[in-house]
Amino acid sequence: MSYLNLNPEKTEKTVEQLNILLADYHLYYQKLRNFHWNVEGINFFDLHAKFEEMYDDAKLKIDEIAERILTLRHKPVSNLSEYLKMTNISESDNNLNDRKMIDILLSDHGKILNQLRTVSKAADLGEDEGTLDFIGTYIAELEKTSWMLEVWTKKLK
Repeated sequence: MSYLNLNPEKTEKTVEQLNILLADYHLYYQKLRNFHWNVEGINFFDLHAKFEEMYDDAKLKIDEIAERILTLRHKPVSNLSEYLKMTNISESDNNLNDRKMIDILLSDHGKILNQLRTVSKAADLGEDEGTLDFIGTYIAELEKTSWMLEVWTKKLK
């Protein structure tokens, strides 16, 4: 890892936090699949397509997070049982109305944003600009998605 010019001891905390983020994104991804499959009602077409867009994005982020962990010369956690122990996200029922689905996703976004910021702090302490760079992009993208979902809820009031 000498060509990365990173201190392996300083990246340990970053990798630990990246693995938690990986667990969060796995549960988030599955929740989006659940909502995509089970959304009903007048907003079906809009939300069915939006949830698919969101889970496609989450799937890409899962791979990027795991590959960053590998780049830092560690192994990403890869078992569902481990994810369930580590994650900040909880599973959801499959019998929810569209508004409740969005409320749950917005709550999850807050948890993921907190974890992204925790990763960012650890990466900063580890002088790991590569991780900082992609985490900053994730934060901006999730904030925008959250804003859009929140605006969508306004039409229901």
